[in-house]
Amino acid sequence: MKGNALPPVSWRMKWAFGLGSSAESIVITTTSAFLMLFYNQVRGLDPASIGIALALGLVANAVFDPLIGSWSDRTRSRWGRRHPFMFASILPAALLFWALFNPPAALGTTGQLVWLAVLNVLLLQAMTVFHTPHLALGGEMSEDYLERSSIMSVNTFFLWIGDTVGWQLCFLVFFRATNAFPNGALDPTRWPLFSVSIAGIVLACLFVSSAVTRRRIPYLVQPSADTPGFSPGEWARDIGRVLRNRNYLVLLVGFFFLSLMTGIRGGLWIYTATYLWQLRNDELAFFSIGSLFGYLFGSFVVTWLHKRFEKRWTGMVALLVYCIGPAVPLALAYTGILSAQTPGLLVILIAFSLLQHAPYSIMTTTIYSALADIADENELKYGLRQEATLYATRTFFARVDQALGTALAGWVLAVVAFPAKAAPGAVPQVVLMGLAGAYVLSVIPGLVASIFYGMLNVTRSTHDATRAAIDARKQQAARESAPEPKPSALQEA
Repeated sequence: MKGNALPPVSWRMKWAFGLGSSAESIVITTTSAFLMLFYNQVRGLDPASIGIALALGLVANAVFDPLIGSWSDRTRSRWGRRHPFMFASILPAALLFWALFNPPAALGTTGQLVWLAVLNVLLLQAMTVFHTPHLALGGEMSEDYLERSSIMSVNTFFLWIGDTVGWQLCFLVFFRATNAFPNGALDPTRWPLFSVSIAGIVLACLFVSSAVTRRRIPYLVQPSADTPGFSPGEWARDIGRVLRNRNYLVLLVGFFFLSLMTGIRGGLWIYTATYLWQLRNDELAFFSIGSLFGYLFGSFVVTWLHKRFEKRWTGMVALLVYCIGPAVPLALAYTGILSAQTPGLLVILIAFSLLQHAPYSIMTTTIYSALADIADENELKYGLRQEATLYATRTFFARVDQALGTALAGWVLAVVAFPAKAAPGAVPQVVLMGLAGAYVLSVIPGLVASIFYGMLNVTRSTHDATRAAIDARKQQAARESAPEPKPSALQEA
């Protein structure tokens, strides 16, 4: 179906689509926050070596993410282009998550590092097989400029749901505080229940999202009959096409620098919360208050913002706030203004967390929506829908967040000589200030990313012109392929 014949996307469909992102958010949240802690503080491995093991997966993802995108874009099946991949990823993703946090007891130091590197790579690949086609599905559900923003705002809110569910379960259930372990994640006996439960939640979310959104398949674009199937040559040509899109290149560079910042912060946050601020796990659970209001605000205002401002300015300003706001408390700690003994510290930190979650929600929705508009540009130029190849950028840099960013966080821990199996309150002040300084310096790549976001040139007028040209070309092709009318008997006479 095309143009105005495409039915609106129901709220039920939007929610089911968003549920798939909840699963990925849970995986990213728990692995980014706890992989380093588990293998360093619980298993006793060197943080720099852990960082290297995690970063190794980037090489595989650099090839695998766009490969899955190209393959999905060119797939023809009765289940469409996206759902065969989504369904195929569900069970492997759940099993690999469990295995990642359950290395065999007999493994030595080297064996555990190899287990971490291999299992982490395989988990990332399994999530790529789901999430790259899944994001592409969201981009192709609608051709409307603002409805795309609505779909992606719901998706971003479900990212918050996954993030919050992950945090709350970890801090209040799996790693709840006790007198012996104020941070329960340092208790080795807690990890089996954590890993099997999160794996089960991921499996359920991925399945429900895939099953419900399957009903949208009849309204989605299939590759034309003359579109070549997937092959290494076509994959290389697909990469070349997207790299020739100026807006795509701008986002590509911006994503890279943004991912450096978020990855470093993700790897260091649990250390600063546990050792610098000396917060108990039951206190950490209250951070969901700030994230709830931040994501609610972002989800509700983003479509309104896109009606009044171009997407590039919305994304750029949101990124600047996201970049600077969360670093302010760490800068205050570095200068001695804030400390673990500051009255009302928890309230102060939660208030600052609003400056993290609200702009992140707006920024993420804006970029997801803009990528769908860029897919229109490539369809007009090449006659091929490439949503998955384009969205592979986002899934790849989500891996950069976890892998390269966590590797840099491990390097920071090694440089500041953070002690293994440390107790909160017993870490030297100079080490804690090193953590705070590194967190503040992570602002730099974020500022660079904001410059590139401001260079994006996807506007309402360019979208409308592109859609009009695509529809006109389709109508012309339909007229040219229509059979010539047979002459009537009267005309023959």
